[in-house]
Amino acid sequence: MQIYVVEPGDTIDSIAERFSVTTSEISYVNQIPPPYSLAVGQAILVQTEGVSADRGRYSKGYAYPFISRWVLSQTLPYLSSLLIFSYGFNSDGQIVYPVGDDEWMIAMANDYGVNPVLVLTPIGEDGKFDNNRIHSMLSDIDARDRLISDITDVVNAKGYMGVDVDFEYILKEDRDSFTEFVALLTQTMNNIGIEVSVCLAPKTSADQPGLLYEGKDYRGLGEAANEVLLMTYEWGYTYGPPMAVAPLNKVRQVVEYALTEIPPEKICIGIANYGYDWTLPFVKGESKATTIGNVEAVQIAIRNDVSIEFATVSESPFFNYLSGENEHEVWFEDVRSLRQKYALIDEFGLKGIGVWQLMRLYRAMWYEYFG
Repeated sequence: MQIYVVEPGDTIDSIAERFSVTTSEISYVNQIPPPYSLAVGQAILVQTEGVSADRGRYSKGYAYPFISRWVLSQTLPYLSSLLIFSYGFNSDGQIVYPVGDDEWMIAMANDYGVNPVLVLTPIGEDGKFDNNRIHSMLSDIDARDRLISDITDVVNAKGYMGVDVDFEYILKEDRDSFTEFVALLTQTMNNIGIEVSVCLAPKTSADQPGLLYEGKDYRGLGEAANEVLLMTYEWGYTYGPPMAVAPLNKVRQVVEYALTEIPPEKICIGIANYGYDWTLPFVKGESKATTIGNVEAVQIAIRNDVSIEFATVSESPFFNYLSGENEHEVWFEDVRSLRQKYALIDEFGLKGIGVWQLMRLYRAMWYEYFG
């Protein structure tokens, strides 16, 4: 795989001629629709040899039950595990089923030889992570045991091949009991041939302050679970100021700290399959960015006839454009930024990647990973 950055005057035909490939190959891999317009600064992935998702590299990704069947069919050939988002639980430990049917996703994953994984979250009726729900469950041994029993029943009944624990904003006082819960869940699941993964907020030190970090014990959870996912994204987020979603320098810091606590073969790094579009000026407490896909971001640049720039420290693409009287700033991921993150896997001997999320197809992401 080669990456070519579009220059003024380039066309898809001229790029194809330069690399002795067809225009259809370029348009397919990079999802460039007719009339095949390009943005200056756009990163084009050029396939000069075949790509094989031979499971030589480990990959997993999250999806909701309302994902397009076509998008899922296009993505499953590149996955080792499909994480179905999500099951919940009540304060008394009774499991809550996801909104929407998950069984068709399990069946499709099986058809492609991909492991379906049950994702467990403490998301409440308002759609937000509820740390009071976590606290109530962890504080009651009967509730904790009931939840593990319910998970076991669902896994056995539906044919799940893994369980992923995604608890966020855990209270500091619940840190050790959460680690104990993951250890007990892992022991129970491993006894029936099921592995457990756990999501970790992107810490850079053991004593990092903040609600997002204080309830996660990297060393303890690394020992308790079979696998961990470093959630190395959301530096740029919906309610924050414009910046890269997953700056390479920040991602590296998290990986380097994690390696002091957890064996590398247990670690997956999180990959952001999305970007954000901010309306300027940013006003703290008022501004809200719009979530966009990585392919969509390029199309916004093309429609507004602006060049895509690339930040050298964060190793991330961005651009600004005008819509009416409003200036916008967009940050997203492209094959250049992803290549640098994928390189960390080889550099440190990590297990693989975990993609949040799969609802929008970004084909070049997979071609780069397996190419």
